[in-house]
Amino acid sequence: MATFVLIHGAYQGGWIWKPVGERLAAEGHRVLARSLDGCAERKGQVRAGITTETQAAEIADLLFYADLTDVVLVGTSTGGMVMAAIAEQARERVARLVFADALALLDGEARQDFESRLFADLDPAMRRWALERWTPHPIVPMQAPVRLERFWDLAWNASVIWCKRSANPPQAHQRRTADRLKGRWHELDTGHYPMLTEPAALARLIAEG
Repeated sequence: MATFVLIHGAYQGGWIWKPVGERLAAEGHRVLARSLDGCAERKGQVRAGITTETQAAEIADLLFYADLTDVVLVGTSTGGMVMAAIAEQARERVARLVFADALALLDGEARQDFESRLFADLDPAMRRWALERWTPHPIVPMQAPVRLERFWDLAWNASVIWCKRSANPPQAHQRRTADRLKGRWHELDTGHYPMLTEPAALARLIAEG
């Protein structure tokens, strides 16, 4: 069985992975879906100094201190930025990367486009549930260029899941990720929050690679 570490996007927390995590755990996998520094139940820790790289370092430390190896990292939306930094910092512990409708910025690039209406893809009841859990996101990871000195030069076992009804990240951006990493390409006919709208299908793609 695999160990999956699920990385959420902006304004979210580990909570957003609950439907997917339950399905993976039911198959016997180990699942970690920690809220990033300053997010969700950790919103009281928001402070100057939180960056994409520091958020990634915390998860990389978790892999080290928990003696986790052959880990499958799964990132969605801006969580793709953090996931790439985790992978760079903990290369020897990562077996596979899954970009689930995720941003994957090159060294020096910054996040520029994001949805203007949070959780817009969800049905009204699910959107209310998600908005009740919405928290502000640390500002630096949303604005500053990422620092990835080695990530794009390393060989990775990777897959990209494009959500066809999602406007951001654009298809071209996600194609670039798949092309540069020589990754497998998957498509889901859903919006930007597949972990809530298509959790069974997403869990299957994550598990199968």
